[in-house]
Amino acid sequence: MSDVLGRWVPDRPEDVAAVFAKADFPWWIAGGYAIELAVGRELRAHGDLDVLVLRRDQALVRELLADWDLYVADPPGQGELRPWRPGEVLRPPLHDIWCRRTTEAPWSVQLMLDEAEGTQWVSRRTPKIRLPIDQLGRTSETGIPYLVPEVQLFYKAKATREKDETDFEAVLPLLDAPARAWLADAIEVIAPGHSWIRRLLPVSRT
Repeated sequence: MSDVLGRWVPDRPEDVAAVFAKADFPWWIAGGYAIELAVGRELRAHGDLDVLVLRRDQALVRELLADWDLYVADPPGQGELRPWRPGEVLRPPLHDIWCRRTTEAPWSVQLMLDEAEGTQWVSRRTPKIRLPIDQLGRTSETGIPYLVPEVQLFYKAKATREKDETDFEAVLPLLDAPARAWLADAIEVIAPGHSWIRRLLPVSRT
C-alpha cells in the first residue's frame, strides 16, 4: 500500500519527541519502536513509526501538526487516503492518520487514535479491553513516552506476522506476572487459542 500511496522514511522516536515536546496532551510511541524502547535495543528495520494519541485530543494534535501534510485512511485498511481537513472531527472507525512534513516529503509518522472514557483507555477493537490511562505508557531513559509492551503486543496479536513474533520473543522476559495475565486475557478476547497465551500464563491457568 505504501508504494501506491507514497514513500515512507520513518522518523526516529527522538525526532517525534522533538516535534511533540510542546504537546499538552498524552502521547506514546507505539508499534515496533515501542518494543525497542522497552527492551533498550534495536531489533529490526522499521517501515513506519506509530504514535498513539487519544481520540479526544485530536484537535490538539491537529493544531500541533498544523504545518504538516496530514491524510486519514478512509475507510481504514483499504489503501485509500484523503486529507484530514482543519477543524474536521474524526469519528470511529477512522483512526489511522499518515503524516509528512510537506507535500513533497516522504511519509514519516503514522498517528493512531484510540478511545478513552474518563481515566480509562479503551481499545478501539473492543470496549471490553481497558486499562487506566496512567498505566498505558512508560518513559524511556531518554525521556520518550512509549506504549507499554503488553498493550502493543495485544494489538499485534490479531494478525501476527514474523516481525511481531520477533517483538514478542524480545519483550516476553521483561513482562511481569500482572502484565502477562492482562495480555493473555486480552488476547483471549480477540484471538481465542492464540499461541502466545500459553507462553504468557503459568501451567496452572492453561
